[in-house]
Amino acid sequence: MDNLALRIEHVRKEFLLGQIGGGTLRRDLQSWAARKRGRDDPNRKLNAPALSGKNERFVALDDINMEVRPGDALGLIGHNGAGKSTLLKLIARITAPTAGRIYQRGRVASMLEVGTGFHPELTGRENIFLNGAILGMSKKETARKLDEIIDFSEIEQFIDTPVKRYSSGMYVKLAFAVAAHLEPEILICDEVLAVGDVRFQQKCLGKMGEVAEGGRTVIYVSHNMRTIEQLCSRAVCLNRGRVEYDGTVAEAVAHYVGAAGGKGLSFRLDDQPRPKNSGVYARMTGLRLTNTDTCQFDMGADAEFELDWTANRDLHDVRLRAIVLSSAEQPVGAAASPVFANPRNGDRMTNRFALDTASLAPGEYRVKLVLYQAAGMGKNENLDVAEDAFRFEVQESLSKTGGSSWQSRWWGNTALNDLEVRG
Repeated sequence: MDNLALRIEHVRKEFLLGQIGGGTLRRDLQSWAARKRGRDDPNRKLNAPALSGKNERFVALDDINMEVRPGDALGLIGHNGAGKSTLLKLIARITAPTAGRIYQRGRVASMLEVGTGFHPELTGRENIFLNGAILGMSKKETARKLDEIIDFSEIEQFIDTPVKRYSSGMYVKLAFAVAAHLEPEILICDEVLAVGDVRFQQKCLGKMGEVAEGGRTVIYVSHNMRTIEQLCSRAVCLNRGRVEYDGTVAEAVAHYVGAAGGKGLSFRLDDQPRPKNSGVYARMTGLRLTNTDTCQFDMGADAEFELDWTANRDLHDVRLRAIVLSSAEQPVGAAASPVFANPRNGDRMTNRFALDTASLAPGEYRVKLVLYQAAGMGKNENLDVAEDAFRFEVQESLSKTGGSSWQSRWWGNTALNDLEVRG
């Protein structure tokens, strides 16, 4: 551990899938006896799949090796489910690894979710002292930093109010102020800053930069590549529980937005699973993004793409609908093109479109494409559906928001502008 703040050696973390126990010793013994006799589990929920005793574990992290030095600002990137949050919880000692060892030097302050370490019945001031005690600070040391913490948090008016009455933004402001000012040797943050407004996010990033420059260690998780590039001096890209890249920020980001993120410039649609009766009369075969080499767009920029498709019968008044889903698989917008084709049977078509992203908040999105035509009586007939046509990321742009928070302006279900057919 000479000259190291953190060393991770061959760390593996597994989780048991399904129900772990019956809740009482009696039920656990009943289940065990039933499995031994080859009978159905009497405590298994109705219609729940029976556990076979094999393949019941999920490997969240697999053979992770890493060294972090004091003063490093390390960014952890990767798609949802890559293992980033699990790794932070192991470093913070919230949970233990299944195998391997983690060595760390000094105190760790963690912000893994809004309100971590706060007691809802205590006031903001009392929670500052509580967090200080958890970090190993004396009451005198915490009191010395108290005014600085309150000033940074910008919630002086509510500091003697129980935190259960705080908004999520107020939680984050106070939690970050405490974590950053009580001088931990290792500060870890897991995207909680996304709750705060843009100005406070920049303030926090500046503070984390000061922490790293002061010789302490920052480990930061975010899907916003611009904040990773702004703050971090090194980045690790995780994918399916393994380290795929460890090195410079620029190369790690390029790796993530390319192959590691499941993104790319060309997408094959012909072999995608289709809903029943979809793809019979027309079939989408391929798609190319034409105005990006990273699948990243600034807020308000168009996502331009070319769509290859084949008509398997004479069609009329063909249109395209794009449904945009968030990383949580929630529909957040839809757009439809004007009529752009009247193909004959066997025609192979290539059409170019531009999807306006102005109403989307920063984040990752999946696009579902529906090729359809009018069926009369005000109804439409779906010709083909590509559930996962392509994925892209919208990055925050202060020039577009004017420095204000996008949450209050764009968050929630939105309506996209119509697709514009080009070329």
